[in-house]
Amino acid sequence: MTETPHPDDAGRAAALLAAQDKAASLFDVIERDLVRPGISESALSEEIYQLAAARFGVETHWHKRVVRSGPHTLMPYVENPPDRVIAADDILFVDLGPVFEAWEADFGRTFVLGNDPIKHKLRDALAPTFATVKAVYEASPDMTGEALYAIATEAAEAAGWTFGGTIAGHLVGDFSHELIPGDRIGSYIMPGSTTRLSDRDESGRRLHWILEIHLVDRARQIGAFYEELLTVG
Repeated sequence: MTETPHPDDAGRAAALLAAQDKAASLFDVIERDLVRPGISESALSEEIYQLAAARFGVETHWHKRVVRSGPHTLMPYVENPPDRVIAADDILFVDLGPVFEAWEADFGRTFVLGNDPIKHKLRDALAPTFATVKAVYEASPDMTGEALYAIATEAAEAAGWTFGGTIAGHLVGDFSHELIPGDRIGSYIMPGSTTRLSDRDESGRRLHWILEIHLVDRARQIGAFYEELLTVG
């Protein structure tokens, strides 16, 4: 039986995609104007904050700004490593949660300074791995968060890397950040999450999810990160 869409579904999806498009434009400027060797992670984070406010009108970030370089790129979101200066041949990633008007974006990209072929290979594996996992989801959108996490780890290994995240994504929506009442694990794509990605909230609105791909090479002490909407676009 075909499920009747909620009247808010189309508008919410469009608003989330518009917020993501703005985040992508912000990241284009970050890469062009801000990412460089010799600046500390904390200083780059502050410059990003100032840029987002001045150029894009972002007054709120719903999660901490994450700038990780070198061996810090191995660490998942929950870690808070000491500050580090970005080197001339570094790999680094930026993970932001800017709020555009009343809508959350969650966007992550990896940048490589210098010509190290392994670092470029690692960064270049992100988008194809994301596409692989998204295609599996789109073929079976009723799968659970736990099932998609397993698929993400398998896709990372198939690409020649290790999956570095304790989660592979989470709910996203209108600010403030959405959670399933009484079930924090169910708000994430992670082991133990029995939430079906096609579920709806208490109002009958479709849930929307972010997919995170965190690939790592522990032997070389480097990682790379990529995230954007799974269920829209």
